[in-house]
Amino acid sequence: MIHSWNNVIFHIDMDSFFASVESSKRPELKGLPLVIGSDPKSGSGRGVVSTCSYEARRFGIHSAMPISKAYRLCPDAVFLPVNSKLYKEVSDRIMRILRSYADRFEQVSIDEAYLDMSSKVCDHTTATKFATQIKNKVVETEGITCSVGVAPGKTVAKIASDHDKPNGLTIVQPTEVKQFLAPLPVAKIPGIGKKTEQILKQMQIKDIGELADADIQILMNKFGKHAISMKSIANGIDVRELKDKTEVKSISKEDTFDFDTNDVDKIDSVLMSLCEDVHRTMLRKQFLFRTVTIKVRFKDFTTYTRASTLPFTTNDLETIKKCSRDLMQEFIDKDEFRLIGVGITKLEKIDRKQTLITDFI
Repeated sequence: MIHSWNNVIFHIDMDSFFASVESSKRPELKGLPLVIGSDPKSGSGRGVVSTCSYEARRFGIHSAMPISKAYRLCPDAVFLPVNSKLYKEVSDRIMRILRSYADRFEQVSIDEAYLDMSSKVCDHTTATKFATQIKNKVVETEGITCSVGVAPGKTVAKIASDHDKPNGLTIVQPTEVKQFLAPLPVAKIPGIGKKTEQILKQMQIKDIGELADADIQILMNKFGKHAISMKSIANGIDVRELKDKTEVKSISKEDTFDFDTNDVDKIDSVLMSLCEDVHRTMLRKQFLFRTVTIKVRFKDFTTYTRASTLPFTTNDLETIKKCSRDLMQEFIDKDEFRLIGVGITKLEKIDRKQTLITDFI
């Protein structure tokens, strides 16, 4: 029974969201290997895969893969550009559906969200009922499927939603949490990346059950305070509450060069164009900013970010440009650039009574 749960959390994750949206709008694409990303240019494209259909994944294609490699793996796949406007429109409609079911709601990306269902779910039957209702409503409204994980906490719910994709439903009751987690590889825990996984393997810790039983002092010697949360999650302990993240936290734009370049003028031209794009978006959304960030990726895919925080908030374009140029100086002449990006953070909504400081830089 789920009566003993302090929290009943649903994690809803759309299945291959961008590709699914495209297929729902163009039924002739259903069942085909579909890759969403930049133009592959017959194998010479410079961007990366944003997402792909499950049919494309059978060829070894996955998100963040260079688009040129995706083309080599499956040249007969259908390659489509990212249609951000369409995906956001569909996402907004889906999130309204999900929010209508929840006591509390937390959207974590364009295609996934947590729902606190504690007041509605009292056992396995009601968990199944509501999860099925949600899945059917999304299919009826948008023609795409989602996978649902149900558990007493956010992390286990997220792991559960990934357990039976696509179109899955996995319910983990309180008495089953440790049993469910124990055989899974440690990399299933969100936040444990390849480096942490490798260190754990060197410690003879490969699955979550072994992590749950590991000596906390030994873990802390390796991972510091992070070890406490790792071991807690491995034991199924997660008391974090949902937070309705409706505010915009950052605005950013990036561009991948057609060819790797160390042409200073070209780099600066693209940098300034990105600054202008970010500035237009900021004005449209009526924000001020205090931190400017740049992103640099070299031809070997090494990636760096740098940030500069101002002592004041502003919406001045020239401030964004100057900060970006200053931050970029560290990287000029080091190697050929593959990608650059510009972003702003520490955003505040414009107060019409506020006096802007724009002449200090």
